[in-house]
Amino acid sequence: MGQQMRTEVALRLLHDVSLGQVRAGMPDLTPRQLAILTIIYLDAPPHTVRGLASRLDVTKPVITRALDSMGKLGLVTRRRDDRDRRNVIISRTVEGTLYLEKLADMLAEAAEKAQ
Repeated sequence: MGQQMRTEVALRLLHDVSLGQVRAGMPDLTPRQLAILTIIYLDAPPHTVRGLASRLDVTKPVITRALDSMGKLGLVTRRRDDRDRRNVIISRTVEGTLYLEKLADMLAEAAEKAQ
């Protein structure tokens, strides 16, 4: 498959998934928020603001703003670490799990169509 074809297939996949999210009324997440959410759901806990900032190579306030938005949507929760009150632990929610499962289904369906 040539580079042009790979580019078109990749962009079509992105388009189809993005369009599916819009049509389904799913929350609009930024790429940064989506990266944070998938880290929280794919990697073993615990997840901290400090750890996420390091992983994404951004500042802690950047993570905090993203978590504020995702928290309002019910996709993640935060709480103080009982062992070290300086740390904030970020956790999964049912809503966040359902969001990512729906997104994964859309990706799989779009990938099947692309083949």
